[in-house]
Amino acid sequence: MHKTLLRIAVPSPLYRSFDYLLPDGTDASTLKNGVRVRVPFGRRTVIGVLLAVTSESAVETHKLKRALAILDREPVLNADVLAMVQWASDYYHHPIGDALTAALPVLLRQGEAPEASAIPAWRLTAAGSAVDSGTLARAARQQAIMTALQQQPQGLARSALEAPANVLHTLQDKGWIEPFNLEPATGCCNTSASPHTLNPAQQHAVDSILARFGEFAPFLLEGVTGSGKTEVYLTLVEQALSQQQQALVLVPEIGLTPQLVDRFQQRFPVPLAVLHSGLSDRERLNAWQLARKGTAPVIIGTRSAIFTPLLRPGLIIVDEEHDASLKQQDGFRYSARDLAIWRARRLDIPVVLGSATPSLESLLNVEQERYQRLDLPERTGIARPPTFRLIDVREQRLEDGLSAPLLAHMHQHLDAGGQVLLFLNRRGFAPTLMCYGCDWVAECRRCDARLTWHRHDNRLHCHHCGSQRPVDTVCPSCKGTDLHPVGQGTERVEQALAEHFPAIENIRIDRDTTRRKGELDRLLEQARSGASRLLLGTQMLAKGHHFPNVTLVGILDADHGLFSTDFRASERMAQLIVQVAGRAGRHERPGEVLIQTCHPEHPLLQLLITEGYPAFARAALTERRSAQMPPITRLALLRAEAASADTAMGFLATVQQRIRATGLPGVEVWGPVPATMERRAGRFRAQLLLQSAQLGALQRLLSTLVRELEVSRAARQVRWSVDVDPVDT
Repeated sequence: MHKTLLRIAVPSPLYRSFDYLLPDGTDASTLKNGVRVRVPFGRRTVIGVLLAVTSESAVETHKLKRALAILDREPVLNADVLAMVQWASDYYHHPIGDALTAALPVLLRQGEAPEASAIPAWRLTAAGSAVDSGTLARAARQQAIMTALQQQPQGLARSALEAPANVLHTLQDKGWIEPFNLEPATGCCNTSASPHTLNPAQQHAVDSILARFGEFAPFLLEGVTGSGKTEVYLTLVEQALSQQQQALVLVPEIGLTPQLVDRFQQRFPVPLAVLHSGLSDRERLNAWQLARKGTAPVIIGTRSAIFTPLLRPGLIIVDEEHDASLKQQDGFRYSARDLAIWRARRLDIPVVLGSATPSLESLLNVEQERYQRLDLPERTGIARPPTFRLIDVREQRLEDGLSAPLLAHMHQHLDAGGQVLLFLNRRGFAPTLMCYGCDWVAECRRCDARLTWHRHDNRLHCHHCGSQRPVDTVCPSCKGTDLHPVGQGTERVEQALAEHFPAIENIRIDRDTTRRKGELDRLLEQARSGASRLLLGTQMLAKGHHFPNVTLVGILDADHGLFSTDFRASERMAQLIVQVAGRAGRHERPGEVLIQTCHPEHPLLQLLITEGYPAFARAALTERRSAQMPPITRLALLRAEAASADTAMGFLATVQQRIRATGLPGVEVWGPVPATMERRAGRFRAQLLLQSAQLGALQRLLSTLVRELEVSRAARQVRWSVDVDPVDT
């Protein structure tokens, strides 16, 4: 007699699902794939996801454990998300239980009910409606909330308000805003009229995509910075909403979310679901519910938002599709961009990949006619592209990283009433503390890396493992006291700006200044408003932001990507330079970009500033084709880390021998070699590179290899992982 069994994905490092007996009193006919099940697993009780109801098992029935409880009536992961995660688990060779767990909000992983009795929201009171938000000019975060709620009289979900709770409560105490519960709805609200007239290139892009609504069609929207890609997105979303459909918009980083949310809130009087790492677990679950129930027709989020269930999916947009942040770098190493393509195909809806600097992978897909390319070649309105100039700093005396020509141009632009943005992708005061007596440098005791001196707390920080310690006052090597900070970080440049331009307010935007919730949004608003005319920051400041008053951009160090061991370094350098440069001259006044470099004659740098990113990308793609490197071929990295270097290297050497013994053709094996940073957080890292011109051959090898390693005794001595299509080699 066949028994009804449950096949369940359990959160564990094991590459398989597990079979269980039905919980007592459960009717198997009511069960649906994608519901959560509480099960015993070893000595623990865990929450798994039902994959199938079956009558067959490789394990004898009397040895199976009984599931404890079915937690849901309806699937928490609908059919397309469940299928996508299962596919991704196979493609990226990650345990299915762990992958499905990563796709769920934290509270659902802990067994909480997926439905909530109320979705917290805020709206203006009658008194608040009469308040002029301009009276709050000295309280930027309060002003931002009041402005947002004035634009949305029906109120906004708490998850859509980028502000800490104390700011909301301050406005509540004044009697200007009040909390309420946003009830789930089944339909979409009406949209407001479009405030912009599209130019011919924008209109062509919109028409081309609208013609494919209701079917799978991948588009690459390539537009120069300031060309109005966001306006194209808004028009497309407007059309989706008019058809009672939902739109999912992915952005690479949390810093881009508030600005995009603001644009959508101004345009659409509908609830938005906002999902990113800055939310609390409760806020994230509430936003997830808004999307799943269809209450929110627009979902905006970072990479993990790709797993959000949608009731009426109609369109997926991936902004800044080239950005490496769209690839998860640890654990479940998926690419949100690539999963967006897969999901759109499954749902039979269009997907739009937008960028001013498209990835070589997407450009190759255009070349092979897998994607349709749509071009926005000019900036909107009267804005014009900025002019570029290289500053050779080999013969220059730098003052805290600032050359004399750059300082002179900064004075000119500031005197003319413009804003200046300086870009340096290195935080802290100085990247090195050095003894001039014996050349000793402060190094991390747990990583192969130098410690960065942060002046605000007068401590040495490791930006890789997070360790820190007080600044040395005596050299540990020679006992001398001639210790000096060497090099520049954003803290040091900020101090120099205060000395050179004491009468002009400056702001610094990096990970150190934006740790508090709502602080990033406040600083960005201060930059956009022109209240601060000197802007300094890392790549958090460089991407996607619209600063209409910036007329000069200074890139303090452009050389990092020119001579790197990573074959993608020059591509990333070019993308970052173009993205940063795009902040200049976005309004009426012309923009200028100054790039400090020790290699002004470098051919890639020359090509980029004279002919632009498209010419650079064509040259880079030709170079990759000649070298048979991605995207022409496919890569996978097998990584290993252990308490000793010999253990990690020895394990990978054994794996290499095992691969060669299998005799599977079509895959080249390189290594093993130590990782670029061999020691990190006290553990030694090594890697084995697998390369193939045929994805199928690579996947077949990985499937065999992973199953063997799962039961290998040698694999238990290390932490190992597989990274398919790695972005960091």
